[in-house]
Amino acid sequence: MNAVLYVVTVLIWGSTWLAIKGQLGEVHPTASILYRFALAAVILLAWARLRGLPLRYPLRVHGQFALMGGLMFSTNFVCFYFAEGHLATGLVSIIFAMSLVVNIGFARLFFRRSVTAKTLTGGAIGLLGIATVFWPEFQKFDLSSGSGRGIALSAIGTLVFCLGNVVSGKTQAAGIPVIQGTGYAMGYGALLMVPFAVFLSDGALFEPTLRYTGSLVYLAVFGSVIGFGAYLTLLGRIGGERASYAMVLFPIVALVLSTVFEEFHWTARDLAGVALILIGNAVMLTNPALLRRLTGNRTQREPAEPAPADK
Repeated sequence: MNAVLYVVTVLIWGSTWLAIKGQLGEVHPTASILYRFALAAVILLAWARLRGLPLRYPLRVHGQFALMGGLMFSTNFVCFYFAEGHLATGLVSIIFAMSLVVNIGFARLFFRRSVTAKTLTGGAIGLLGIATVFWPEFQKFDLSSGSGRGIALSAIGTLVFCLGNVVSGKTQAAGIPVIQGTGYAMGYGALLMVPFAVFLSDGALFEPTLRYTGSLVYLAVFGSVIGFGAYLTLLGRIGGERASYAMVLFPIVALVLSTVFEEFHWTARDLAGVALILIGNAVMLTNPALLRRLTGNRTQREPAEPAPADK
């Protein structure tokens, strides 16, 4: 099951970066984010209701949901949507892959999890691959330029997303199921976007085109409900620093799609960087303990962690 969740996360999130491009146009990005997560929240909470899952939680827990929604389902996506106005989708996804290292650091800081030498080595190789792809942009980095703003926004969005991972990990550790927790968090994230969408939207509030509507439905159903459901479930089962290994791999999917639909042109440097990213991912995933976690097979020396409720 862990391996399936990993593959689903990689394939779906690798494609959502291109779908976000379909949201950029007449409608302000904050309104598009509002629609996306409002629709996803309705789907998740309605599904929980149909299954008879508990939906009543104390005010303190709703505070955690709101914090998670503000970090993971609103603020970070504002950064990413605006970043894609300056960078190719595949490049934005590569910057997002830095969440691997940030999650490892946060796991150490907030959960006191140990970090192995193999994990650090694999992460370093993956970061070297990211730096290889972006070396020309790093050399001429300037916040006043479009690419500079795109890189800065992507980096901020990645940091905020990782803080949301910490909140999600703590709510799951407290026994809050993924379906209800994610549904409420997405709802709060959508609510947070309402004032921004109202006051910043100086154009159309909705674009009734197949491109816009189709990408919105795809992002809400696949990118949010299924993609985030798979990722957050994986996060609760194997931890944020391990679940984020998917972040190193799905930029490859994004780059392939960017090549087909955005005419992204590969260079020898890009190929070398992608190769390093794949090698770094392989180094981390060949950790025997991690492979046992991903496949669900554990030895007697590695006791199973308590599974969060409703898994």
